[in-house]
Amino acid sequence: MDYAILLKFGEITLKGANRAYFENTLLRQVRYRLKPYGKWNVYKSQSTICVEPEDDGCDMEGAYGACKRTFGVISLCRAYEAEKDMEAVKKRIAELAPALLSDARTFKVEARRADKSFPYTSPEISSEAGGVILDVCKNVKVDVHDPDVTVRIEIRDEKAFISGAREKGAGGMPVTTNGKALLLLSGGIDSPVAGHMICRRGVKLEVIHFESFPYTSERALEKVKDLARILARYNGAVCFHTVSVTEIQEALIKNCDEDYFTILLRRFMMRISEAVARERECAALVTGESVGQVASQTIQALSVTNGTVSIPVFRPCIGLDKEEIIQRAREIDTFETSVLPFEDCCTVFTPRHPKTKPTLENVLKEEERVNVEALVNDALSTRRQEWIRESVYE
Repeated sequence: MDYAILLKFGEITLKGANRAYFENTLLRQVRYRLKPYGKWNVYKSQSTICVEPEDDGCDMEGAYGACKRTFGVISLCRAYEAEKDMEAVKKRIAELAPALLSDARTFKVEARRADKSFPYTSPEISSEAGGVILDVCKNVKVDVHDPDVTVRIEIRDEKAFISGAREKGAGGMPVTTNGKALLLLSGGIDSPVAGHMICRRGVKLEVIHFESFPYTSERALEKVKDLARILARYNGAVCFHTVSVTEIQEALIKNCDEDYFTILLRRFMMRISEAVARERECAALVTGESVGQVASQTIQALSVTNGTVSIPVFRPCIGLDKEEIIQRAREIDTFETSVLPFEDCCTVFTPRHPKTKPTLENVLKEEERVNVEALVNDALSTRRQEWIRESVYE
């Protein structure tokens, strides 16, 4: 059966005088995400975005999945059109009811009459439609308190829409409404989750990844690009920066106390990331760090790491434990890629006894043993940049 997709707003409805800006941004995001799936009529109507196919070549299920992943959409449903006439609505309900209630034992009907000139009130529409459903579906009964399925009828300006179960959308805020940030993306579980969480708040992400060739492989880099492709489902196309830290790691191993290696490398990464962020007009950095998870993520280590940058560092996972992060990774489909057994730069030259409570004074003494500025500049000279898109675009 042909259908339209109705998208409901979330937090956007609370934005007062700025609401139009957020609604129009979401409208642009939906149109952009639907491009690979055909030609669509996408328009805003009474706190709803309506997505209608323009021809038979549209991929409805692909479009539905894209809409479901779009931040700013609190819920969505497949909606079937009917003429704005009560008899036409009843006829359409009779056709649709067996499919809409195929797995249900109980139902209720909710009607919303946006067009107040329609000659039936909302309760009357619900009553008429409910009677039709009971006639064609003999195995269901009405339950207005806790139904298995709610059948919704919306009488709009030009037509009526009939829908069954609503699904939860991605929620959050439309991407780009809250600026741009640079995500430090490793091949692990945590950083993709952090990226998804901050992107959900309307932040557009770019990505920086640190490689250690020849100690890390080309396949390890491809794994991280695969993670970026998954994030692109939510973020849109991702500007992906790759920087080599091989020279930095070799200099640290040669000149510095092994126990400080992890925190020193982390400080270099932050310096490099800030330089890239400023060039790309990203207002903050995003990391997957969680307090106490590894040696470089104690409060003392994080404090020493923060001392290298002057822009905000967002850590969305900071209070989550590993099981919570893994659960979120499964939900956004990054977990299976993250656990593929390819090395990353953070696992190269790992010290046997890393400092868990470093002091800034001691860390600065260690950094005096290397030429920090020259190493940062040399690393930045290795930067490569490319755009990573969701695979459906390729």
